[in-house]
Amino acid sequence: MKFGKIVLAAFLGTLIALVINFFIKVGVVSSMISSLSKDTETSTTVKPNSVLYMKLDYEIPDRTVDNPFGGISFNSMEAKDATGMTEILRNIEHAKTDPNIKGIYMELSSIPTSTATLQEIRGKLIEFKESGKFIVTYGESYSQSAYYIASIADKIILNPEGALDLHGMASQVMFYKHLFEKLDVEMQIVRGPNNRFKSAVEPYFLDKMSEANREQMDKLLGTVWGQILTGISQSRNISVEQLNQIADNLETIFNAQKALDFGLVDNLYFKDQVIDELKGLTGSNKEINAIGNANYAKSYKDKSVSKNEVAVIYASGQIFDGKGDEEQNIYSENLSKTIRKAREDENVKAIVLRVNSPGGSAVASAIIGRELDLTKEVKPIIVSMGNYAASGGYWISAKGDYIFADPTTLTGSIGVFGTFPNVKGLLNDKIGLTFDVVKTNENADFGTITQPLTEFQYSKLQEMVVKTYDDFTKRVAEGRGLTQSYVDSIGQGRVWAGADAIGLGLVDQLGDMEDAIAYAAQKANLGDDFKVTEWPKQKDFFTRLMDSMNEKDKIDIALKQKLGVYYNYFKGLENLQKNTGIQARMPFDMVIE
Repeated sequence: MKFGKIVLAAFLGTLIALVINFFIKVGVVSSMISSLSKDTETSTTVKPNSVLYMKLDYEIPDRTVDNPFGGISFNSMEAKDATGMTEILRNIEHAKTDPNIKGIYMELSSIPTSTATLQEIRGKLIEFKESGKFIVTYGESYSQSAYYIASIADKIILNPEGALDLHGMASQVMFYKHLFEKLDVEMQIVRGPNNRFKSAVEPYFLDKMSEANREQMDKLLGTVWGQILTGISQSRNISVEQLNQIADNLETIFNAQKALDFGLVDNLYFKDQVIDELKGLTGSNKEINAIGNANYAKSYKDKSVSKNEVAVIYASGQIFDGKGDEEQNIYSENLSKTIRKAREDENVKAIVLRVNSPGGSAVASAIIGRELDLTKEVKPIIVSMGNYAASGGYWISAKGDYIFADPTTLTGSIGVFGTFPNVKGLLNDKIGLTFDVVKTNENADFGTITQPLTEFQYSKLQEMVVKTYDDFTKRVAEGRGLTQSYVDSIGQGRVWAGADAIGLGLVDQLGDMEDAIAYAAQKANLGDDFKVTEWPKQKDFFTRLMDSMNEKDKIDIALKQKLGVYYNYFKGLENLQKNTGIQARMPFDMVIE
C-alpha cells in the first residue's frame, strides 16, 4: 500500500510539473508574440544627435532572417542583433543623410564571417565617411576580421589591456583517412579524369593536402590576404611590407601599446573614456542616444511607389535536391518555384540572383539552372556573388547576363565528384553484423553500403561523373562565351578568388550587390523608376515561430553558439552522410579570424 502511494505521488508530481511547464511555455511564447507584434507594428523614432551602433559579433547572413529564436543567445537568453548584410548596408546608406545621426560607433572583437561580406560592409562605411560624419570603433581586443572593418574608422580605440590579432591567414583541413581505417570504412571516390583540384574528397583517402590542393590554397590565401592588407595599408598609411612584418613577429597580439606605437590604433582607452569621447563628438552632456541596426531599420521605409520591381532572389547555402528549409540551404524545388514566380510576375522587370553557395547536388544545380535559363529568355538576370559562388553555385550563375563578384569571392570550382561509403568492414569485423541478399538482377543491390562497388558499377559511376563534368563545362562555355577546352583548363575543380576570376573570364566585373541592382535596372531600362523586392518572400510570423521550435534547429543554433569557429568541423562530419551521390561542391570554407 505504501509503495502504491509513492508511485501515485510520483505520478501526480510529474503530471503537475508537466502542466506547469506547459503553461510557462505558453506564457513565454505569448509574451514573445506580443513583444514581436508590437515591434512589427510600430516604427522607431531616431532622437537628435544619435549614434548608429553596431556590434557585428555574429555570422552575418546576406538577408535578415526574422527568426523568433535566431537572435537569442542560448547561454544568456538575451536577444542579440542578427541583422543581415543587405539591411546593414541600407542602414549605413540612410544614416549618411539622416540629420539625426551624428556618426557610427562600432564595438568589435571578432566577426565570424567570410571576407566578401566584410568587404561589402567596409566599402559602404568608406562611402559613409564622405558625408563628413564620424566613425569610431572600440574593441577590448580585435581579431583580424574585426580589425579589417575597424581600419577605416576615424578613431580606432583599443582597451589598454587588450590585443590586436594580426598574424596572417591559414587554412586547416581535417582528414578522415586514419579514422576510416580504424573503423574499417572505405569511402569509394569517383572523380573525373581532369578534376585534380577538386579536393573536397581528399580528406577521405589522404592524410595531408595533395600538391594540386596546396597550389590552389597558396594562390587563394595570397589573393585574399593581399586584399585585406591593401585595404588596411590604404586606410592606416602603413606599408604592406610593414604589416606583414608585424604579422610575422606577432607584434601586437599580446601588446596593446605596440598596436598604438605602430599606428594601428589611435587611442588606448577604457570603456568610460570611450563614452566620454562619443559625448564630445555628439555634443551630449548626458546619456548617448545609441540606436542599433535592427531598430534603426524600423525608423525609415522604402518610399518608392513604383510598380516596377528589381527582384533580388537569394540563393544561400549548400544545394540539395527536393524541398527543405530555404532559409538555411538551397533546395531545388523551393528555389525553382521562386524563380518561376518571379518570371511570371509582370511587375518584376529584372532579377538579381544573389549567390552565396559552395555548391552541392549536381542534379539540383541543373534543375535550378533550367529555371534560370527559361527566365533569362524573358527578363535580364544579373548575378551578384557573395562569399561563395563555387561549383554548383557557379553552375547556377554561369548563364547570367552579367556577373558581379567581390574581390575575395570564392568562385569557379568547376568540377564533379561522387562519394559512396562501404561500411562492410565496420559491420562485419568490428560489430559482428553480416548480410545476405537475394536479387532478381545482377546489379539489383547496387547502391548498398554493406558491400564494395564492383568494377562494372564503378565504371558506370565514372561515366556519369565524366558526363556531368562535360555538361558543367559546356554550360560555362555557353554562358561565358568561351571554348569548352579553355573552361576545362581553368576548371578541373579549381577554386579562384574573384580578383583572379575576372581575368579568367569567369566574372564580368568586381562589384557588390548594389552595383548588380543598378546594372539590372539599367539593363531593363528602368531609370530610377523601380523598387527592390526580396525573394523568396519571408514566412509569416506563426510559421516561423513553429519552425523555430523545431528541436533540431534549436540544437543547431545552440551548437553554433557554443562551438564558435569549431562548428565547421562538426558540420563537416555531419555532411558526410548527406554528400553521397554526384556532387558539384566546393572543397572548403574560408573565414578570417
